[in-house]
Amino acid sequence: MSERYLFRGNHAIAEGAMRAGCRFFAGYPITPQNEIPEYFSARMPDYGGVFLQTESEIAAINMLFGASAAGVRAMTTSSSPGISLMQEGISYSCGADLPMVIANVVRGGPGLGNIAPAQSDYFQATRGGGHGDYRTPVLAPNSVQEMFEFPKLAFELAERYRTPVIILADGLLGQMIEPLEYTFDPVDPKTLPKKDYILDGCKGRERRVIRSYDLRPGYLEKLNFERIKKYQKIEAEEVRYETDHLDDAEFVIIAYGTCSRVAKAAVRLARNNGVKMGLLRPITLWPFPKKMIEELTGKTRLFIVVEMSMGQMIEDVELVVKGKAPVRLIPHPGGGIPTAREIWERFQQFREEL
Repeated sequence: MSERYLFRGNHAIAEGAMRAGCRFFAGYPITPQNEIPEYFSARMPDYGGVFLQTESEIAAINMLFGASAAGVRAMTTSSSPGISLMQEGISYSCGADLPMVIANVVRGGPGLGNIAPAQSDYFQATRGGGHGDYRTPVLAPNSVQEMFEFPKLAFELAERYRTPVIILADGLLGQMIEPLEYTFDPVDPKTLPKKDYILDGCKGRERRVIRSYDLRPGYLEKLNFERIKKYQKIEAEEVRYETDHLDDAEFVIIAYGTCSRVAKAAVRLARNNGVKMGLLRPITLWPFPKKMIEELTGKTRLFIVVEMSMGQMIEDVELVVKGKAPVRLIPHPGGGIPTAREIWERFQQFREEL
């Protein structure tokens, strides 16, 4: 049996990133993700990498721009207001087609809000929170184990498609402590494929330019059309989700992150009461599991969306369902966390209204 270790979620994401080959971290403290830079600062020297506590979140994201342009696996983390400050830098990085990983341990908002767990940054993450035509893949872990594993996947996606990738967690996942297994060996950055676009000195080869600013007539439009093809490829090939008891489900809960854990308990509660309920858990929030929801729409009497927000993912669900089945929301904005009992009781109310 493999060894398992007790890990805090925030520590797990940092350890997972370094084992995945991350050798540059820049970030600024903000609750509830402070344990991530703290862990990086202690462990990064063991991996031969660089840790920088920056003067601001704006500085951090722009340092990632430079590190990625030099070919280094680079990562930053923050919480909601800090991620908001990074949006211009994320847009610049998408404009320059640079791979990097950005983790958001979401807190309540808007504004400074509070330090309680929330999921109210869904729009920001899945729609491209900055200016311009771009999208970023978004991974939503729901356990400490996935907090450890998702940085490796995020770096792989980032480099495969030359794009920033966002890991969207929340304050509860960051602070909870669970058993963790090291499911992959440390990645040696020297063994990674060579990048043919990085700025590493042009002696003996043609010079390279990395930029997100170009005034040549028609050039940016052409580039944006090329990126659309990239985003379409991501939507076709990188959708990830988890299902539970969907084979015969008449009622389906759709939830991600912490809410999906609670929803799974609600499914058990419903099944114990003779109700055919199932769970669809999106792992990639973008690309969203549209085809799976389309398949469910014909046989599902009711979709229930559970979110720690006023309701954001529900709009993506409704866009897919197109009114062919009822869609109801159980919201918890500003730091509230649903319970399985609450979901069960609200479901019974929804069912009576059908």
